[in-house]
Amino acid sequence: MQSNRTIRIFDGATAIVTGGASGIGRALAAGLAKRGCEVVLADLQIELAEEVALEINSSGGKAKAVKIDVTDFPAMEQLVRETVQRSDRLDYIFNNAGIVIGGSASLYSIGDWNQVIDVNLRGVINGIQAAYKIMLAQGFGHIVNTASVAGLVHGPGNIAYTMTKHAVVALSESLRIEATQTGVRVGVICPGAVRTPILEGGGKYGKMLIDIPPEKVRRMWERVRPMSPDVFAEKVLNSVAKNKAIIIFPSWWKVLWWINRLSPSLARSLAQKRFQKMGKELGITQ
Repeated sequence: MQSNRTIRIFDGATAIVTGGASGIGRALAAGLAKRGCEVVLADLQIELAEEVALEINSSGGKAKAVKIDVTDFPAMEQLVRETVQRSDRLDYIFNNAGIVIGGSASLYSIGDWNQVIDVNLRGVINGIQAAYKIMLAQGFGHIVNTASVAGLVHGPGNIAYTMTKHAVVALSESLRIEATQTGVRVGVICPGAVRTPILEGGGKYGKMLIDIPPEKVRRMWERVRPMSPDVFAEKVLNSVAKNKAIIIFPSWWKVLWWINRLSPSLARSLAQKRFQKMGKELGITQ
């Protein structure tokens, strides 16, 4: 049963942000709160999430921290249900939690594959499954999934992550079309380089399968000038407010996507050269 209520952008809205304790999730949560949104920070790192919630509340915002494992569907379903019961609405869910397990495919165990799939893809699916029908019933809502520029181009040396992010882009684009006439919006964020812990070894729950000093990884990423997560979040939320389908920042990373679409053979050649160069620098083997 649909109502005549509409989504709030963003003042007075309610939002869930998974992976909200650090990095992009933290910046999105803070940005949403500044715009008048009540934010639920959902993260396994509950102590850190509580610190973020305290900062938001101390600054006049409204936030709540909840310990959550996005791979646990009943827990996600309960989180969404309790949020709606408390707030009488759910305007946004940002399915943002993700990990990186870096290294070539020859180094992966089946457990590594499963872990990346469970967090990066199943975590997004669980968030959608928990929120979508509720949003359909209330007649409004916005699902925002975090993928990556890696979900738009080739990613040798990081193929499990790349695979899941391609899947998140495809999922988001297809669901957006299905939801067009329902009042529910769907978008996907495709970050380029953003200055978060995931750049230096996969984040709290990720890992590198090759022994690389964090300083070496940091120097490599500095060459592409990572964007501040706060600046990134500001630009992303502006795009979410406009109901953009695919959101890419820093903007210059769109060039890689355009090349991939216009000349797949050229994109493959450039990706191979990047992989070979990265292999020499970081010791990645075939």
